[in-house]
Amino acid sequence: MREFVRRSLWEMVPRDQRQTPTALRRRQLVTIGFVLVGAVVLGFTLRTDPGSQQFYLLTLVLAAVWTVGAFASGPLHLGRIARGDGLRRPVLSPILLGALLVAVFVAGALVIREIPFADPLVSQIRSVLRYTEETPIALLVVVTALNGIAEELFFRGAGYAAVTRHPVTVTSVAYTVATLATGNVMLGFAAVLLGVVVGLQRRASGGILAPVLTHLTWSLSMLFLLPLIFLS
Repeated sequence: MREFVRRSLWEMVPRDQRQTPTALRRRQLVTIGFVLVGAVVLGFTLRTDPGSQQFYLLTLVLAAVWTVGAFASGPLHLGRIARGDGLRRPVLSPILLGALLVAVFVAGALVIREIPFADPLVSQIRSVLRYTEETPIALLVVVTALNGIAEELFFRGAGYAAVTRHPVTVTSVAYTVATLATGNVMLGFAAVLLGVVVGLQRRASGGILAPVLTHLTWSLSMLFLLPLIFLS
């Protein structure tokens, strides 16, 4: 387990992703510009009723903004991790790490459900989950997956590469702020832990593949598990 964690989150593999000052400045300007566009789209999204067609449409538009911004900022790298005597694309390890995160969140959700003073938080979670009951599961899966990919492309792709100091901290805070804007405290808490984990993956592997796979594993699993915990 210690070796798995070290390779997945801590040991930085060799990479050459140096940017010229001009390319870095361009990436920073593009990233800031798309952050502003994303903030506007998010503002319109928050004014719609959760679960409505307009809400999901704007959510997909926001995913498109993050994706376009990520690729427009400059080159993105998939990354590699150490395995044996060489380097490999991270596939299985980030999925396993995502599963570990799911286990942590499920355990936490089960505890929160039983704590009396956490009733306001549980009520908020249930109110959000009830909106999903009225939405076809296929649509929820597509929206969840596309948003997870788009967020990692932008925050751990463009955003990470645009920050010259403490990129894990900066991108984790930015991602948490964007999530807290939804007004969902539980999602904000999740964003803190998830943001740090995928940020460390980005630093270790030098790319976005590991963060994307961990994010997808976590978000799609929670999509199915949270209703079983809070609505059953």
